[in-house]
Amino acid sequence: MKLLSGEEAAQAVASLAHRYATFDPAVEKTVAEIVSRVRTGGDATLLDYAHKFDGLAEGEAIRVSDEELQAALGMVSAEFIRAIETAAKNIRNFAEWQLPRPWVRTIHPGLRVGQAIRPLESVGCYAPGGRYPLPSTVLMTVIPAQVAGVKRIAVASPRPAPETLAAAAIIGVTEFYRVGGAQAIAAFAYGTDSIAPVNKIVGPGNTYVTLAKKLVAFDCGIDFLAGPTEIIYCATEGNAEFIASDLVAQAEHDPEALAIFITASTRLAKSVIKHATAMAKENTIASQSLGARGVVLIAKSRRQALDWTNELGGEHVTVPSEDVYDVKCAGSIFLGDHTAQSLGDYASGPNHTLPTGNVARYRGGLNVIDFVRIITLQEASRKGLEKIGPTVMLLAEAEGLKGHAASVRVRMKK
Repeated sequence: MKLLSGEEAAQAVASLAHRYATFDPAVEKTVAEIVSRVRTGGDATLLDYAHKFDGLAEGEAIRVSDEELQAALGMVSAEFIRAIETAAKNIRNFAEWQLPRPWVRTIHPGLRVGQAIRPLESVGCYAPGGRYPLPSTVLMTVIPAQVAGVKRIAVASPRPAPETLAAAAIIGVTEFYRVGGAQAIAAFAYGTDSIAPVNKIVGPGNTYVTLAKKLVAFDCGIDFLAGPTEIIYCATEGNAEFIASDLVAQAEHDPEALAIFITASTRLAKSVIKHATAMAKENTIASQSLGARGVVLIAKSRRQALDWTNELGGEHVTVPSEDVYDVKCAGSIFLGDHTAQSLGDYASGPNHTLPTGNVARYRGGLNVIDFVRIITLQEASRKGLEKIGPTVMLLAEAEGLKGHAASVRVRMKK
């Protein structure tokens, strides 16, 4: 890990704050071709790509049958099932607390306004199946959709591990496809004979998945574009071993993961580097990530450390509990020494599908609101129309929109 202070640290923050997603033009071209071919070629093209990239065997169905989903439960341990059930319960509770509520209120006599909450009709949930199959992502994407009331929830994952299938079965998934990459995103967006199109696609994935989501975003809703995992840990006091363990934990996701420790204590900084280096020694990916993308920034003060944290807008952000209200930009905030970031990755309840690349400057992580429409309501009585009508007519005429004014005037004359 690099240790930077003074002007070097400030320059690093300025540079990292602009780490917006950039993509290889050659890969973008490949993804565009895949999406276009699946859109026009349907199942035949989807099958070609599934055989080529997703490990689909000849004669194997794209859709996982209900029998296979149930059979996966016999391929995992009872302890795993209990762990999934515990995590699912916490994630469901959190989503239920997060769900917006409908309401109607009288804004003044004769005029009622409110909001209605309507679930999306269908969503496609993507669960990665590459280096690390992630059954936890099935929980994080499907359960909020269930809480929102989405009727059709489809999951796609290439080469799904028994644990992924078992997790899906436990939470009641009935539509599961063993396809991945850009081809899965295209199928969700535009539909094929085997896979009906969805209203929205959610879930993380590799560069091909991310680029495909970017490409279909104006034809089908998406959550956001997510890149390699990020961690920002900001503390001037604390347990160096705990801090190092979180840096290593997130770094092991990907050689391109970004691990940042911000502190005003040079002593703590050096101790964290020492522990992180030792912990990552037996973890090849974490070691690569910390070596290439790990940085420790020495701030002049606790205030500057927090300012840098906000400027960087990290995916996972840990700060001392007393600093919680100073954090404005983060995918998810973890508070204090004992809140290992892994808790949020699996089972504490909040979603682990989080924004990277400083997307946290304008939104947080995936949540139940991503699966509903918040539709406004308004209703005026004759009395309410008479009270607000003159205001509306005046404003409409000021804008030169005489028809708008007339639509109110004609009602007030009757």
